[in-house]
Amino acid sequence: MQVPLLDLKGQYAPLRAEIESAIRQVCDEQRFVLGPRVTELESQVAAYSQTTHGLGLSSGTDALLIALMALDIGPGDEVITSPFTFFATAGVIARLGARPLFCDIDPQTFNLDPAAVRATIAQRCEQRGDRLVNRDTGGVVKVLLPVHLYGQMADLDAFMNIARQYRLAVVEDAAQAIGAALADGRRAGSVGDVGCLSFFPTKNLGAFGDAGMCVSNDRALDERMRILRVHGSEPKYYHALIGGNFRLDELQAAVLLIKLRHLDDWTVARQRNADRYDALFREVELGAAVTVPFRIPGYRHIFNQYVVRVQRRDELRAYLGAHGVGTEVYYPLPLHAQRCFAYLGHSPNDFPHSQRAAAEVLALPIYPELTPPQLDYVVGQIAEFVRA
Repeated sequence: MQVPLLDLKGQYAPLRAEIESAIRQVCDEQRFVLGPRVTELESQVAAYSQTTHGLGLSSGTDALLIALMALDIGPGDEVITSPFTFFATAGVIARLGARPLFCDIDPQTFNLDPAAVRATIAQRCEQRGDRLVNRDTGGVVKVLLPVHLYGQMADLDAFMNIARQYRLAVVEDAAQAIGAALADGRRAGSVGDVGCLSFFPTKNLGAFGDAGMCVSNDRALDERMRILRVHGSEPKYYHALIGGNFRLDELQAAVLLIKLRHLDDWTVARQRNADRYDALFREVELGAAVTVPFRIPGYRHIFNQYVVRVQRRDELRAYLGAHGVGTEVYYPLPLHAQRCFAYLGHSPNDFPHSQRAAAEVLALPIYPELTPPQLDYVVGQIAEFVRA
């Protein structure tokens, strides 16, 4: 049996006629840049995310970048974030000349650990007037950037308390978490100052290429990002700010508007697949050899990925690949150990939970169109490997 990690063709087939019609309409109108579909998508995604403002952007990476630009992050500034995430989270910090201040993750959720953040602040930082300063570097800590990894929100109540105490802005990296929610129903992107979404094709809501969005409840911040999106121009050809070209394409908005109507159904299917995986792993009783994803009680986990911890990860991955099962490692090398961040001076073991996760995590197929026999096959092959 073949079980690919992701098969977008199954999602596309029933929507093909509608999507092709929408694309033709854009082509017939010949309005490709910041047209009515971008505006409509911004409104709909903002409402879906429980925010008042949405800003369509060229990618999830650019959403993170423009959020930090709008908060005036630059040389001499520092941003607290996780070393166990996709590169863009810390990459945008460095691109602006600022410094990532890494803190370790919670070993159960893989999300940034509030206790680790508080410990880092206590051990390495001090309050100087209204500024939080890193004693080792002299950098001013201005932003807290938690990541909602794999589709489950980080402990934002704890992070908001930290942010209020130290006067930090909070940027939510919700690239993998559109529609994820806390136990009280607050959704990803609606709690901090700004939330950053990705519509990369592999996401739960995926475009036909790169696309992203910032959502917020802060009108002034939204207006500033809106100006930065078009080279800092307001009005046209007059530039009080230096921005960039971060616009969402009208064609992508047309596709996303159609897909957004199906997002909740797709999320339910992902959750159903995750429930079946959990039940199957209980049945095969593999013990410590496989640890299923931890779900925070009451949270809405949207399962952008279903990530298990496994022993002999690389051997298991090779075995599954040879037996037709697609997998991926998100992520094999923590950011603090990446060559480009060597200047930060970290040793591999500075963040042991991140280091261990990088050696043990394995993402299994979780997309909505998977069939029960495919899920059974995946777990059956893992059981055969473990018991061999």
